[in-house]
Amino acid sequence: MTTSDNAAGKTVQPPATGSTREIILATAERLFAEQGVYNVSNRQISEAAGQGNNAAVHYHFGTKHDLITALVERHQDALARRRAYHVAQVGDDPKLRDWVACVVLPVTDHLAELGRPTWFARFNAQLVTDPMLHPILDRRFRADPAMATAVQELHRCVAHLPPEVCAERSDITKHLMMHMVADRERALAKGTPTPRDTWSDAATGLVDAIVGVWQAPVS
Repeated sequence: MTTSDNAAGKTVQPPATGSTREIILATAERLFAEQGVYNVSNRQISEAAGQGNNAAVHYHFGTKHDLITALVERHQDALARRRAYHVAQVGDDPKLRDWVACVVLPVTDHLAELGRPTWFARFNAQLVTDPMLHPILDRRFRADPAMATAVQELHRCVAHLPPEVCAERSDITKHLMMHMVADRERALAKGTPTPRDTWSDAATGLVDAIVGVWQAPVS
């Protein structure tokens, strides 16, 4: 099979084997989490993944931006299923806490299922704060119907807040959630103590804190 060009003029390589792609993705996620997205080259990833061709990342994924997009997509199906499950469990008279839980629990449940060590949270925390990379994550979240429902209903619970305060607290929620789970993941990888024993307990504390942010008085 030969390469072909798509409508945008990008060269499309023949499909890679799943195992090779997964090895590269797992290696890239680990290196990005441990060293930082901008401190790791595609060549380093190819070498660490045991690929004889140092251009393997480019061959299978294209640019680093394309690789990061693939890494985001790598977890999204599992997260979307969990969000849909938690949204479906909300009762007939949901409160603010119920919708906050629908945002938090899919992430902590996923991390618990992945086992140890994980690199997912530390990788994603970098995307949240990077203006060039955050749109990759944001687009995927916005495309998830369950996430859209949870966010819409959460905002309905705090409709009394001024729009600018609501926007500010949405940002605080995003950063608090992503960086707290990244900090816990980092501590687990290093074997250092954590405030909560399990991901389930950590989720409870995180939901408590985020509900507190939304219910805080407005000065």
